[in-house]
Amino acid sequence: MSTVEKYLKPEVIRQISRLDLRAQFIVKGFLQGLHASPFHGFSVEFSEHRKYAPGDNPDDIDWLVYAKTDKYYVKKFEAETNLTGYLVMDLSASMAYSHEQELTKFEYSICLAAALCYLMIHQNDPVGLITFGERIVDSLAPKSKRQQIGNILSLLAKLKPKDKTDVAQSLTQLAAMLKHSSLVMLFSDLLVEPEPVISALRQLRHGGHDVILFHVLDQAEVTFPFEGLVELRDPETGEMIEVDADGYRSDYLDEIESFRALYERECRQSRIDYVPLDTSMPFDRALTEYLANRRSCG
Repeated sequence: MSTVEKYLKPEVIRQISRLDLRAQFIVKGFLQGLHASPFHGFSVEFSEHRKYAPGDNPDDIDWLVYAKTDKYYVKKFEAETNLTGYLVMDLSASMAYSHEQELTKFEYSICLAAALCYLMIHQNDPVGLITFGERIVDSLAPKSKRQQIGNILSLLAKLKPKDKTDVAQSLTQLAAMLKHSSLVMLFSDLLVEPEPVISALRQLRHGGHDVILFHVLDQAEVTFPFEGLVELRDPETGEMIEVDADGYRSDYLDEIESFRALYERECRQSRIDYVPLDTSMPFDRALTEYLANRRSCG
């Protein structure tokens, strides 16, 4: 038990243990699934050399490589080969929604983040955690040590989605904070105006960061299973509206499809990995998408 855990309330410790077990279960199932997949032997093979650049120490030039290629290369060092990851979690009130699924969008995102934390630490990649509402709320610096899993799970287990959200502003703030090329793993339902968010995502890419956008919606938000007259509540304003579900369904489904298609298209153009998920989906699909991106980051 880490020092941090000694001071936690028993119910928080129980919650962390559950999250810990669930994350391990997800990762275990995922890794077993990989043995029968093209990702077998998945640890990323980074090139051990990179081209010499102005400012590099000439003593680091690998003269054997120069003899073979007639080009200057320097050996990469540990700090350059490890990819720093940030799990970036949306705390907006709408993330607490669940219609019939066991997990809310937020709980689903937390389980996925915990599993990704395990995977990154397993690969000796430092990983940190950022949470945001209208601006960044928590910021846990990246580390690759084993106890970082405990640190991240402790914070994840205590989080409650309750804020209004400004995704674009928070991502702009994050872009200003990041000093080195990082892998940003964003978990959000993105139930805000898309244009400013897309612009902020582009800004992160232009800053040299890899971005994976886990777009997490509830199954009901994707399928709209409601019938007859229903009252729907805006989770962030609390406003209630009454709609005829049968008459509204077709327009709603078109709207949600074009909403996801917009993000998919914009992300593809900016070379951002877009992972559309709903809370009924198994976690391994999301992890496989993550892995496909990691393989292309070398």
